[in-house]
Amino acid sequence: MPNPLDSAPPLCRLTAAQLAAAYADGSLSPVEVTRAALARAEEVNPAFNAFTLIDHQGALQAAQASESRWREKTPLSALDGVPATIKDIVAVRNWTTSYGSRTQNAPPAAEDAPAPKNWRRAGVIFIGQTTTPEFGWKAVTDSARFGVTRNPWNPNLSPGGSSGGAAAAAAAGAGVLHLGTDGGGSIRIPAAWCGIAGIKPSFGLVPAFPPSAFGTLAHIGPMARTVADLQAGLAAMCARDLRDWHQVTLPQLAPPAPCALAGLRLGVWQTPPGLPAAPETAAAFAATLANLQSAGAVLEPITLPPADLLNIFETLWFAGAAARLRAIPTPDQHLIEPALRAIAAIGESISVTSYITAHTARAAFGAAMDALLDRFDAVISPATAIPPLGAGQLLPDNAGLTHWHEWAGFSFPLNLSQQPACVIPAAAAPPEAPPFAIQLIRARGGDARLLDIAATITAALANPQDAEHFE
Repeated sequence: MPNPLDSAPPLCRLTAAQLAAAYADGSLSPVEVTRAALARAEEVNPAFNAFTLIDHQGALQAAQASESRWREKTPLSALDGVPATIKDIVAVRNWTTSYGSRTQNAPPAAEDAPAPKNWRRAGVIFIGQTTTPEFGWKAVTDSARFGVTRNPWNPNLSPGGSSGGAAAAAAAGAGVLHLGTDGGGSIRIPAAWCGIAGIKPSFGLVPAFPPSAFGTLAHIGPMARTVADLQAGLAAMCARDLRDWHQVTLPQLAPPAPCALAGLRLGVWQTPPGLPAAPETAAAFAATLANLQSAGAVLEPITLPPADLLNIFETLWFAGAAARLRAIPTPDQHLIEPALRAIAAIGESISVTSYITAHTARAAFGAAMDALLDRFDAVISPATAIPPLGAGQLLPDNAGLTHWHEWAGFSFPLNLSQQPACVIPAAAAPPEAPPFAIQLIRARGGDARLLDIAATITAALANPQDAEHFE
């Protein structure tokens, strides 16, 4: 199957920078671009089920205001008039946030959550709300409320989750920027499976409110088709918001800067906790490493610091699920997905001592990860251990697994340790599948440099014969 973006209208294939240039010289207007994005969302949604809401009226009103600002040469930012989507787990003014659950029937939000508020201040236009599994609890996207979301590369495949709707919309050309959340891989897994880019930022860089029931495992970040759009989207969403007590002072995101591939020190992580990399994943990763090494990157195998990561994550994740479900009135709890009720029941049985012990072990692992990452420019790994599952499928066949995070071992450890992690497409894949993807990881606060490295590696892998010239 061809790249799903190939069937999108030309206006839906442009990057944020291309749109800003066209708005500035008057060759395009935010209204016509927004209309094209809304039309594309309507076109692809029946096949892929990426949207819970497509907001024609709100988006066009915002686009008209943006068009006036560009005409008067007073745009709010370079992202003024850029179409975007927001995951149905983050509040947007005048939209109802359902968290993908039949138990949620609150009125429309009175105000934006912090990250959408920051994007709106930059003039970003919200065209719609994207699908999530119930309360974002798993790494694929389906729910009893909205059904199964499908992968634009092949509708028989899952887009991953829990930001699967955002990834599907991005891959299909329905919007330029896409706001996702990541508690155990929920930005990075769907980015990988849908052939786009996504970043889980350093924890605390992007403000969040209300706090997630999954606590400090949960991050908010952008998803897009290019690293340059990730850079612009992340820079615009991370301004301080006093509603988020967890937001911390981190180095300001610097503008994109050149990065030389030759001499770049990369730690190579190949063995995740849980399910090992599938043979096709390991082969594609080995080919990627060979290309990078031939371009001058310095590679050194690593292993993660020793820790019982599966148990630590389970303790914190299951307890978070229990806390989330406690907020649901008892008469409505039968509406919750049985598998989510099952892990919440396990969470209810976790003792305070076990919970605190898991936090202590997490802190030790995080400190050891800081020390490990201090030795490298970045760590590189496959984005996921397995290729995309079937649409609506939670676990790989015949693997003997019980929970989704057992196959997400390249993802959830970075939620425990809170470093920024970026996923980018890296190589061609078999027909009817997205490109193979890699993950790049850097020390906390190193988000800007991580994205520079991601941009350099993306360019080098796209043009391996020219890799030595990228700097």
